[in-house]
Amino acid sequence: MSAASASAGRPAAAAIVALLAGVAAWLLHWQGGWPAWRDPGAARLAAAALVGLAYAGLCGAIAHAHRRRRAGRADAGTAAPDADAVLVAHASQTGFAEQLAERSAEALRGAGVPVRVAALGALDAQALARTRRALFVVSTTGEGDAPDGAAPFVQHVLAGDDAAPALAGLRYGVLALGDSTYRNFCAFGRRLDAWLRHRQAQPLFDAVEVDDGDEGALRHWQHHLGLLAGDADLPDWSPPRYGRWRLVERRLTNPDSLGEPCFHLALRPCEGALPDWRAGDIAEIGPRHAAGEVDAQLRTWSLDGEAVVDAGDGPEPLRAVLARSRWPGAGAPASPQALAAQLQPLPHREYSIASLPADGALHLLVRRLRRADGRLGLASAWLTRDARVGDEIALRIRTNANFHAPLDDRPLILVGNGTGIAGLRALLKARIAAGRARNWLVFGERQAARDFHYRDDVEAWRAQGWIARLDLAFSRDAEADGAGPAAPGGRTYVQHRLAAAAAELRAWIADGAAVYVCGSLDGMAPAVHAALVDVLGRDAVERLLAEGRYRRDVY
Repeated sequence: MSAASASAGRPAAAAIVALLAGVAAWLLHWQGGWPAWRDPGAARLAAAALVGLAYAGLCGAIAHAHRRRRAGRADAGTAAPDADAVLVAHASQTGFAEQLAERSAEALRGAGVPVRVAALGALDAQALARTRRALFVVSTTGEGDAPDGAAPFVQHVLAGDDAAPALAGLRYGVLALGDSTYRNFCAFGRRLDAWLRHRQAQPLFDAVEVDDGDEGALRHWQHHLGLLAGDADLPDWSPPRYGRWRLVERRLTNPDSLGEPCFHLALRPCEGALPDWRAGDIAEIGPRHAAGEVDAQLRTWSLDGEAVVDAGDGPEPLRAVLARSRWPGAGAPASPQALAAQLQPLPHREYSIASLPADGALHLLVRRLRRADGRLGLASAWLTRDARVGDEIALRIRTNANFHAPLDDRPLILVGNGTGIAGLRALLKARIAAGRARNWLVFGERQAARDFHYRDDVEAWRAQGWIARLDLAFSRDAEADGAGPAAPGGRTYVQHRLAAAAAELRAWIADGAAVYVCGSLDGMAPAVHAALVDVLGRDAVERLLAEGRYRRDVY
């Protein structure tokens, strides 16, 4: 029991004790004191009365405590929230959504992020309007309905849409739980997401949909929690079951760039044929500490890296276990096995796949991440510097159905920047393989001469007619390019290219085009969204979202 619950229960317990004491005193007076109490029937009658009164008092105390708890939950929807706290709201029918909300809150708290948890049914529109950041973990029940506990929110907030305040100051994320065997898969989560967008709330990332507890989708949610917390090393709830792959090629794609170096990687399974995947799918990578860093840590602990330990996967050298694990913060371990027993796997990293199985290898485009203190990010350092060509890489493919290419011949507008060209390259390959040429690519980077990743592919497809329109935005190139409105400083980005092509954008959308966006979540994705709203109108963009014609893979 929590301290708050205990303190709330103490007055009720005291009331029961006082009641029992009063009854006892009355019985003593009635019987003339305990020595005069000789009749067994009277004693039984008094005892029964005493038990009955005590039970009535206990029921009253429980009802009082229950009313206090309900009032406390209702107050959570109207009390002024901590402005810096992330609201984690849940709507659960069986309890699973509430469990995931609590785990999400725990992960954020562990990274130093203040959090408050509330049932969605206890919130009102005014509480959301006072909130800066919120995560919604919601289930769908029946034929697309909200969970029972969310009924007050649905009736008084979602149904009263016109009276609800604008939520332009709210940034949010949605984890939608559902079962694809039902017709209205994740319907309530999708409805909530659409309502939030309509109220001008800004998504932190696109809604994550979980089909029957899918672990891959839940790891993707954890990936977003890590980005929100500013801590990419939040432990995985369920580490991926990686396959054994080999790095067969690594090539720098932007020599002398003003930004961090980017590398094209090719990987193949260590054994057997390439597995199947589709354009839009994700590679989950198990990062490793550099061998030199592992050896240095072993020396600090005065441990033998070749000592054989069992960390749950059978006997192996301690050095191998350390390479893939989070290290304890302080204190020297008592023995190699004692250390191995407390290690946790390093959390996975996600990368858009840039190829199709027909290419004979899985391709990635990875930019080195440099932290504020100058150190390189763990996964990007491993993939672009520490792992050698020929080394084994832990990799698992995660299906990302939301970003799969359209199955029909509709026009496709592909927008991205930086390493986002990886996901767009795979989509273009899929479209070309299907004989579909109505593709419009809008791509942005720093400098055309140095940062045009996969330039040969793009220019060849353009020359062959597989890309019907190509718009490029290289923000650091000095010459004016007549692209229309530009950002402060005269730099042109992909959103400016879209705005300059407003008439053609409207024509493509009117012809049934879908819009796929891949690249940076900060800056590019919201700016592209704003450009679409400016050109097409908010209602039209919301229709694109509802129809599945506007999709994003942003990070």
